[in-house]
Amino acid sequence: METLNFEFSAGSTPTKKALVGCVGSGDLEVLMQPNSTGKISIQVVTSVDGSSKRWGNLFARMFAEQKPLAVHIDIHDFGATPGVVRLRLEQAFEEVSRG
Repeated sequence: METLNFEFSAGSTPTKKALVGCVGSGDLEVLMQPNSTGKISIQVVTSVDGSSKRWGNLFARMFAEQKPLAVHIDIHDFGATPGVVRLRLEQAFEEVSRG
């Protein structure tokens, strides 16, 4: 098990929280909460040691396309593929964006 931390600049702060996925199903779980620092902070708990660069590249690509909301994200990984990671993050961002 490895714990990774990342931080990126962000836009506005949402008012809602979101929980998507389920770590025990061979999937991954994403908990997203408002972050008043004006940044996006991410903590990944992964079962795949040595994957920091892969996670960092995935986040950098996602957030280069659009300015993310200012949130704190907890990700509990179960060896999920990058496609599943991106899907769950997009689902969580959609949930917290709903007014």
